[in-house]
Amino acid sequence: MNEYSTVTAAAAAALAALLVPRVIARIKLSRAKHRSLAGHSRMAKRIASLVPFYEYDERQFFRVDGAPAEVEARRRAAFERLAARCQERYPQSLALTREAANYLSDLQFTSAYRVPFQFSRYVRKHLPSTPFATATHGNRLIDADGNELIDLTGAYGVNVLGNDFYKTSIEAGVAQARDLGAVLGYFHPVVVSNARRIAKIAGLDEVSFHMSGTEAVMQAVRLARYHTKKTHIIRFCGAYHGWWGDVQPGPGNPMPADGTYTLKDMDEKSLEVLRTRKNIACVLINPLQALHPNSPAPGDSSLMAGGRRAAFDRAAYTDWLKRLRAVCTERGIPLIFDEVFVGFRLAPGGAQEYFGVQADMVTYGKTLGGGLPIGVVCGRAALMKRFRDDRPADICFARGTFNSHPYVMGTMNAFLNHMEQPATLALYDGLEERWNGRANALNESLEAAGVPVRVANMSTIWTVLYTKPSRYNWLFQQYLRREGLALSWVGSGRLIFSLDFTNEDFAEVTRRFVRAATLMQEDGWFWVPAEASNASVGRTLLRELLRSRFGLGQPTPG
Repeated sequence: MNEYSTVTAAAAAALAALLVPRVIARIKLSRAKHRSLAGHSRMAKRIASLVPFYEYDERQFFRVDGAPAEVEARRRAAFERLAARCQERYPQSLALTREAANYLSDLQFTSAYRVPFQFSRYVRKHLPSTPFATATHGNRLIDADGNELIDLTGAYGVNVLGNDFYKTSIEAGVAQARDLGAVLGYFHPVVVSNARRIAKIAGLDEVSFHMSGTEAVMQAVRLARYHTKKTHIIRFCGAYHGWWGDVQPGPGNPMPADGTYTLKDMDEKSLEVLRTRKNIACVLINPLQALHPNSPAPGDSSLMAGGRRAAFDRAAYTDWLKRLRAVCTERGIPLIFDEVFVGFRLAPGGAQEYFGVQADMVTYGKTLGGGLPIGVVCGRAALMKRFRDDRPADICFARGTFNSHPYVMGTMNAFLNHMEQPATLALYDGLEERWNGRANALNESLEAAGVPVRVANMSTIWTVLYTKPSRYNWLFQQYLRREGLALSWVGSGRLIFSLDFTNEDFAEVTRRFVRAATLMQEDGWFWVPAEASNASVGRTLLRELLRSRFGLGQPTPG
């Protein structure tokens, strides 16, 4: 072999030595991603940008699944009754909604996206949302027209202990901080008690206060990057950690999230990525994903068939978290539990206590503020420090004008005081068995009624499932509302109960729930063609999208 060949061979060997590990690492990363679009953020964003708007005309609205004339007529008459009842029952709420829609961009968004976009405009015209309320008592919510509804919204997770508690908590907090007022920069003395007790609950060392759960997660990730000097974070497919860019890398985020890996939940290949990658700053866990691993938060806006899936296996998810904890410990990667939503709902010590796993950092929010906005980061002292003693200019800056607001700290103190009471702790005795039993009982009632509706739950957090691939399953939210059940804007995707529901309260929920499903079936919305399946509906939707994308006209029913 001549000198030139020797040099060439050596260069090729050096290049291979450099590239092969990178190729192998890339393959491992690809294998650890979920095969759905939710696991491939960039591809999901590209596809989302190509989806055209189209909608069903009035005839298609009632028979897009090819229903026979008799079923179409029943549906049309039923929809007209729902619309007439809405106009009759909610005049003040409707007037407020129409006026507010001119100014509130949030309301414009939720109104447009509470049902699939193909149906949205017609629904908004005839069955507009009415998200205005004036009072609560117990687990009843009073809307702007004086209607009494059973509250299944859970205030987006805030309401763990019942509406009445949070009203008294806010009153106590205001009374405690009234003499200081809205002074910022100084701490109200109650902050010391709050921080000490939260650190004890979390089993960690230090606490920082913020104004939202999103902000708390941002700070936790920022600190992890600061201390590890690593760049990338790992989140798991479908998990929600707030609306900021790095943890929402798919549709909804206009900027690339190049420092984020989205991996499969509960999968050994994801652990292999953690074992081999050297750029991982932290791992984020949202324990709520145990209810629907690798799937995003369920909402009716994408419910075009019966494909929603959910099932909670506590033992399997506990095993996963323990294996994840072991790998993070082995590799020196901070494990962050995002308990903004589930904190204090599963157990007095949160998800850490419930699953028996200690995180390096925990974020809290929602209910911990006693009804007022809050975000909290709690972590090991080595991870919480925002400066380096030997490098005075090397800091991790994080402040907020309203951090530790006296009124918020006062209501938080009221919440923590209440959590220490024996009567409150007693609410958690047999909690899982109680709510699993209620879910099972409701499913038995639904099965006995012969309706294609079921529920799945993780303690007091529930989602509605459908056993038929109906194109109209999203409409069930309207029947639940008709029966006086208050829902959040995601409809039947998520129901959240407070712990103050008695057996009698739940019996009433069951009666209304079954009645809603029975009426919807009688009105023809659960009719499906004999050959229908979730897969066939998916193919039909794809054809509709392609026809609209390439200007081939409106879809034809069926």
